[in-house]
Amino acid sequence: MLLISRQREEAIVIGENIVVTIVDIRGDKVRLGIQAPTEIPVYRTEVHQAIQRENQRASSRQYGQFLECLGRGKFEDASRLYYENSRVRDLMTGDQISRLEKGLGRKLE
Repeated sequence: MLLISRQREEAIVIGENIVVTIVDIRGDKVRLGIQAPTEIPVYRTEVHQAIQRENQRASSRQYGQFLECLGRGKFEDASRLYYENSRVRDLMTGDQISRLEKGLGRKLE
């Protein structure tokens, strides 16, 4: 971890396009201003952790749906879940891949 001392109105630059400015200091609280491109999300830690937990739950649900589709022979639906969710792909076993490819009659890309 890099530690940097800054005073009010001073900033640091991260990479080429992220600027963090000390806006205000009151007691043990520091207000930060963050300038970043809109395609780079900026979250407080607790919000980021909540998003990660929800993404994990959604991925688990989708993997469950994938297993159900595979078990019922709904190979096109299972294939859609495979392509839409990298977590589903990460959790799949070799046997599940083989079964899906056999059911689809083609190799997965």
